[in-house]
Amino acid sequence: MDPYAKPGEGRVGANKPRYRHLPPDALGGNTARDRRKEKEAVAAERRAIKKAARRHGQEQLRTELDQGDA
Repeated sequence: MDPYAKPGEGRVGANKPRYRHLPPDALGGNTARDRRKEKEAVAAERRAIKKAARRHGQEQLRTELDQGDA
């Protein structure tokens, strides 16, 4: 810790006070890593939905074009 720090500056980062009066499961337990994984999973699911919709649209367009040629 910086000996010349202001009173509030020593309580940041790793020295930040923790919620010790509550059990660990009461805080939710979501770490930044958990939140990021959940966010990535949602993004991957959205990408898959968009990809499926694009493929369905392309296939539908092909069938309409094939029917138009016949």
